Amino acid sequence: MKRLDLPLTIDKRLLYCIYFAFAILAFLTIALFVFQVMHGDDYVRLATENRLRVIRLSPQRGTIFDANQIPLAVSISTFSIQGYPLSMQSEETIQRIASFLGKHGIVKRPEDLKETLKSQYTVPYRSVTLVNNLTLAQMATIVADPEFPQELVPVSQWRRVYPAGEVMSHVVGYVGSINKEELKRYGSRGYQGGDEIGKSGVEAKFEHLLRGNFGGEAIEVDARGRLVRKLDFKPSEPGKDVVLTLDLIAQQKVSELMKGKKGGVIVMDVQRGDVVVLYSSPSYDPNPLAWGLRDFEWRALTKDLSYPMMNRVIGGLYSPASTFKIVAAIAGLAEGVITPKTTFYCPGYLEVGNRRFRCVRPHGREDIVGALRDSCNVFFFQLGLKLGVDVLSDWAYRLGFGRPTGISLPGEVTGNLAGRKWKKDTFGESWYLGDTANYVIGQGFLLVTPIQLARAYAAVANGGFLPRPRLIEAEGLDGEEISIDDKVLSVIRKGLEEVVKSGTGRAAGAYGVKVAGKTGTAQTSRGKNDALFVGYAPADSPKYVIVVLLEEGESGGRAVAPLAGEILAYLLKERGE
Repeated sequence: MKRLDLPLTIDKRLLYCIYFAFAILAFLTIALFVFQVMHGDDYVRLATENRLRVIRLSPQRGTIFDANQIPLAVSISTFSIQGYPLSMQSEETIQRIASFLGKHGIVKRPEDLKETLKSQYTVPYRSVTLVNNLTLAQMATIVADPEFPQELVPVSQWRRVYPAGEVMSHVVGYVGSINKEELKRYGSRGYQGGDEIGKSGVEAKFEHLLRGNFGGEAIEVDARGRLVRKLDFKPSEPGKDVVLTLDLIAQQKVSELMKGKKGGVIVMDVQRGDVVVLYSSPSYDPNPLAWGLRDFEWRALTKDLSYPMMNRVIGGLYSPASTFKIVAAIAGLAEGVITPKTTFYCPGYLEVGNRRFRCVRPHGREDIVGALRDSCNVFFFQLGLKLGVDVLSDWAYRLGFGRPTGISLPGEVTGNLAGRKWKKDTFGESWYLGDTANYVIGQGFLLVTPIQLARAYAAVANGGFLPRPRLIEAEGLDGEEISIDDKVLSVIRKGLEEVVKSGTGRAAGAYGVKVAGKTGTAQTSRGKNDALFVGYAPADSPKYVIVVLLEEGESGGRAVAPLAGEILAYLLKERGE
C-alpha cells in the first residue's frame, strides 16, 4: 500500500501560491510605473483637457504716496494672454499660437513660447502668462478674431506706473518679473514664474505690504476648451498703501537744481528724522523697467559710467573732508583736550614726521570757533594728533559713522571708519601719525555716506539726539541719545553759524534764511575734488538738516553752499516755517 506524504503536498501548493502572488505584485508595480511615471503627463493632460483649468488672478498692488498724498506709484488695469502648458505640448500647437500672435503684431517665436512655458510651469492645470501689457483695444481685437486659439485665455491684470518718473526713482524703486534666484528665495511665499516683485527702493523694502494676495478661478471645460461650469472663485486681495515722508514738490525743485550734475541731496527733519528730500543724480526713469526693457537697453543702463541706478545718498562712499571736523571738535571739547579758549598757531602748514601737511592759507592763532569758520586744517591736525585715532574713531561711531542709519531702503552701506586694526588687516601696515592727520580732516581711509553726515549734524542741531531717518509715515520715531554736554554743542553750533556768517560757507546765507553749516572739499583719485555742504536752518531754531554733495564739484563754498542755501530757503518759505 502506497503512503501519502500530505504535509509535503500542502507545502508545495502554498509555495506555488506565494510565487503567483509575487508575480501579480510585480506586474502591478510595473504597470503603476508605466502609467504613473512614464505616461503620467499624458493621462493628466487627457483629464485636464476635458475637466479642470485654474486661472490665477493678480492683486492690485498698493499705491505709494508722498507726504501730501500725491501718488508716486500706481497700478493700472491691463490685459494678458495666458495658456495651459499641457495644451501646448505639440510643435504644431506652438507654431499655430506663435503665428496667431504674430498676425496681431505680437512677436513671439516658437522657442520663446517654449521657454516661457518651461520657466513658469508648476502644475499641469495652472495657467502661465504668455503675453503681458495689452490694452483693452488690443485685447478686444485679439479675442474677436475667429481663429483665437482655444488653448489661450484672456485675463485682466495690474501693471505698475510711476507718475513722478526719475524724480523719485531712487526712493520708490520699481517692480519687475521675478527671476530664478528670487523664485528660489521667495517661492515658499507663494510666488510663481511670471509674477512681479519689487526690485529696488520702497517697492522692494515693503514688498510684503504692497503685494497683496493672489486670487484664482477654477473652471470646468470640455474638450474644445468651452466653459462647462465654474467650480470655485477666490477674489484677489489688494495690497496696502504706503505713505512716504518725502515732499514731491520739494524733490522736483531739487531735481531741477541738480540737473546735469552728479551727486546727492538729503533734507531731514532734525528732531523727528523725517526725510523730506532724498535725491540722487543722475537718475533714471523706472517706467520702462517695470514694463520691460530689451536686453541692449538694460545693458546700456547698467553699464552707464555715470551710474544712474546707484542711490548716492545711501550707497555712495565719499571722503567727508572738512565736514568731518565737527567730530574732532566735539571729541576735543568733550574729552577735555581743548577748551573753547584753546588756540593753535597756523603758519599754513604742519610738519608731521617727514611730511608737510598744508592748510589753505596761514591763519595765525585760531580757537575752535575760528578754526571751524576758516576751515583751518592746521588747528585740526594738532587737535587730532593730541586725541589720537582711537578716540576720533570712537566719537565718529557715536555720531553714527561706520554703521547703517536704519533708513527703510535696501542698499545702504556702512562706510569705513578705518583705524589701526583695519589698516593692519587690510594692508598689513601700522597706523602712522600722518594717517591721523589725514583722518581728522576727513581724508585718507575714512569714507562716509551723505545720509550719515545728515544724521550727525542733526544731532548737533537738536542737542544730542541721533535720529533714525524716517521714510515711512507709519514708522515710529526712533533714534539714540548721545551723551554730550550742551555747552560743548553750543560751541560747535556757534562755529557752524560763523562759517555761514563770515567763513567758507557765506554763499549759503544769501537767500534770506539764517543757515549754519560746514563746507568740505575732498581730494579724489579722479583728479577733480568732490564738494560738500552740510548744515541746518534756521540756525537759531533748527528745523531741517541738509547735505549737498557734488562729485567733481571742486569747491564746497562756491559750488555747493549756494545750492544748500536755496533749497533750505525754499523749504522754509514754501512750508511757512
